Amino acid sequence: MRHQAMSRVKTQHSPGATAARILRSLGIHALLLAGATIMLAPFAWMISTSLKDYSEVFTVPIRWIPSRLVWSNYVDAWNEAPFARYFFNSAFVATVTTIGQLVFSALAAYAFATMNFFGREVIFTLFLGTMMIPDQMTLVPNYVLLFRLNWIDTYYALIVPWLGSVFSIFLMRQFFQTIPKELYDAAQIDGCSRFGYLWRVMVPLSRPVFITCGLFTFIGSWNAFLWPLIVTNTDRMRTIQVGLSTFMQEHGTVPTLLMAASTMAIMPVVIGFFFVQRQFIQGIARTGLKS
Repeated sequence: MRHQAMSRVKTQHSPGATAARILRSLGIHALLLAGATIMLAPFAWMISTSLKDYSEVFTVPIRWIPSRLVWSNYVDAWNEAPFARYFFNSAFVATVTTIGQLVFSALAAYAFATMNFFGREVIFTLFLGTMMIPDQMTLVPNYVLLFRLNWIDTYYALIVPWLGSVFSIFLMRQFFQTIPKELYDAAQIDGCSRFGYLWRVMVPLSRPVFITCGLFTFIGSWNAFLWPLIVTNTDRMRTIQVGLSTFMQEHGTVPTLLMAASTMAIMPVVIGFFFVQRQFIQGIARTGLKS
């Protein structure tokens, strides 16, 4: 037995095994690098085109690095449309939607994870079942409802329908179930209420999943196009994605300005992700460890 273990250790540390492990690692890294290059190439081209002179856009062969950085493309694109209003609308709607969705999702997830009530599993299953319904099927009923409430072309139409998210409730519920129940017993002994336990114990321990859900919600709200397109009629209420579509229709023949506007639209989300990527990965990794 001991002889077999020693033989296995020697085999693992032999030059042939080490070389095979290095080659395998190099192959995996080469594959990942190729995939990352393919994914990042369109973004690199977008940024490169946004800084080019118009005469360099259609050169053959393709010139990835501009001979001269034309920063004025961003100024021209900003002045050609009310981007300040578009950015404000998107930032306001995404922020309020994210905060509201985290609050309501946390309350619902807390109930499904810790409270025992009649039909809990059935209701939760029905909740999950609604995720299979395409959003396009609910567009007309939702629009009719908002029209009767006189909410068309208002912030209410952009925010209220998205304050509840089954996906966020599911993630939070799975995460809440990983928190030991003994903490709730200890909190009860100290006289803590259910809401106090949620606010003082579960929320601080669940920061990764809150950041994950918040990032998903913010990105989804910031990149939303179809719903804001339907419920907004004026530049005063349009979000950045709808405004960018309008800008493309008017200035699509000027790719430098279009790419500059696209870069401005995507940059806030990219910067925000870099600040919270560590907590984002932790939230995804720890969700669902306990069913």
